[in-house]
Amino acid sequence: MTTSPVRRGALLGSKLRVLRKRNGLTLEELSARCAHLDPAVAPSVSYLSMLETGKRTPSPQVLSMIAGVFDKSVGWFLDGSLETIAADPSAEPGNGVDATTFEPSFLFSPAMLRQALPELLLQTGTSGQNFAQLLIRVWQETQHNDFPEIERAAEAAGRREMPLTLAALFALCKRHGLEIRWVDDDRKRLDRGLARARFEPPGTILASRRLEAREPRLKYELAFFLGHRILHDGDGALAAARVDRGEGDGAAQGAPGLGARDALHAWREFECSFFAGALLCPRAPFRQLLVRESHRISIHRRLGVGPAVVMRRMTAVSPYRHWHFFDGYPPGYLRTVYRGNGIPLPWGNLAVVPDPCPHWAVFRLLRTTGAARAGAASKPTSQISVMLDNGTVRLYCCHSLLTRDAADATRVLSVGVDLAPALAAQSFEAPRLTQGVWDACQRAGGAGAVPQEAAAAIRTVAHVLKIGWIAEALEAPAQIICHRSGACPRERPCAPARANSS
Repeated sequence: MTTSPVRRGALLGSKLRVLRKRNGLTLEELSARCAHLDPAVAPSVSYLSMLETGKRTPSPQVLSMIAGVFDKSVGWFLDGSLETIAADPSAEPGNGVDATTFEPSFLFSPAMLRQALPELLLQTGTSGQNFAQLLIRVWQETQHNDFPEIERAAEAAGRREMPLTLAALFALCKRHGLEIRWVDDDRKRLDRGLARARFEPPGTILASRRLEAREPRLKYELAFFLGHRILHDGDGALAAARVDRGEGDGAAQGAPGLGARDALHAWREFECSFFAGALLCPRAPFRQLLVRESHRISIHRRLGVGPAVVMRRMTAVSPYRHWHFFDGYPPGYLRTVYRGNGIPLPWGNLAVVPDPCPHWAVFRLLRTTGAARAGAASKPTSQISVMLDNGTVRLYCCHSLLTRDAADATRVLSVGVDLAPALAAQSFEAPRLTQGVWDACQRAGGAGAVPQEAAAAIRTVAHVLKIGWIAEALEAPAQIICHRSGACPRERPCAPARANSS
């Protein structure tokens, strides 16, 4: 007869609870992870709750299963293990959006800002729409892309159906009083063919017939305007010309200065875009699919949506909060930016710098646009990067794809994570391992293999987070990246990559 291991593990429940929360998992998600391994033995939600509160003792089989989910040994959960769980890395400097306290505070009062901001925008040539979108992007990052009210509205409309078919979307539009009118002269009426649909209040969607051949984009357009109808009763308070939508879109142009409706239009664009993603990829089933498929970008084909929708939704639904997302266009515009992990921007939305670091994955792919124009197929690529940021070495992994948008323009989509919080969550010495990767890259001239100890820790993180492309990134050399190639920290500095190269 096997003795219950919890007899020697009085701290097992608290260790399990802290470890689960440190990895951003609910009890339901941990139960589902166990069910994927062995449905016959997997603990229920209520049983896991009783384990954490010490009201039940797990069998060796259950404890072994839970240990496998977190890539820990069984002994780690028992009293004999003195290893502790690190403090919350999200509270550490550099692992989120930094907040700075300004003094004297009266200079930043609402009254002073109302007078100063319009003058600032005029003097810098910044449009009010771009400024409003920048504010929304910062709001997204401070909220870690968590907007439950919009999620609930989308779930109520779509009833968490996934995949949501085009026929189901047409039926939803009809149910909410939306008429779809197809037009052929979209180059004149729909922003010269760049925006593929337009809303005419109170309930008409003008859609290009060319969208019929682009079902993923058509589904997004319908979901976007359905969000406008549901959230704002289709009042038509949207920007007239929309080149390409996305949370924090910085590509919109306009006259310098802050217009009366700039903030309203930018916020409506964001809300409707977020609604569209939540409708097409509802949180609970989409999160489960990501786990089953190890966050493969290719699942967008199964869902009938574009890869950008899948990438952006990852940052919103993942229990791991430390994500970034870039949507780049030649010669180097970052049209959409999300920095939930606080990654320093290589350049901003509002300008193109002349000397970007050539080793960011997004910029390397932007320089291969010639192959994309020739119609070459692009497979996603993964990269581990180390970066010196204000004296601290940061460690990232990104997954990037060269593709085309609905207007047939070349674009690069890149989604990534900060690895340090995940390493700390597994009780690894993240600063030491990160420094080891940096040193290995420096010895190899700027790009080198990840040391074995760090590679083993990163594989553990990939297993726990269920993100397959993190482990795949270890097959290629890690890269030192920087803010600007003019200040390259490599011992043998790299040559700058010009922003207008293609």
